[in-house]
Amino acid sequence: MSTDFKGSCLCGSVRFSVEGFSEKAANCHCSMCRKFHGAAFGTLVGVQGLSWLSGKDRLKEFVAPNGTTRTFCSNCGSSLGFRVQGEPLENIELAISTFDVDIPVKIDAQIYTNYKANWCELQTELSVFPEGRST
Repeated sequence: MSTDFKGSCLCGSVRFSVEGFSEKAANCHCSMCRKFHGAAFGTLVGVQGLSWLSGKDRLKEFVAPNGTTRTFCSNCGSSLGFRVQGEPLENIELAISTFDVDIPVKIDAQIYTNYKANWCELQTELSVFPEGRST
């Protein structure tokens, strides 16, 4: 039996469901994530079995100078996700805060901490990567 995890933007125009999640999720402190999410960091997670239930036509994208794509709702402006350069929409990493239910994901790292806001304290229990996660 499969469990779907549903999520949405702030206004509810964009709704989606996923079947599963990647094993790793991190708090990203890069300046683009901080600005995109309006917070000290952005927390994104890779997903499997993504289905857009409604509002796919309301998705808008911003392509940053480094080629990454940020996806948001054109109606309410909610930050929905991120893709690396050249990846299709189905490979989006979704903002963890957009899920309407608790999801079985454990944040395991803090990445791009070289760019963290000076007023933000790092979480001591999480691994720290000054740049991206090492492979």
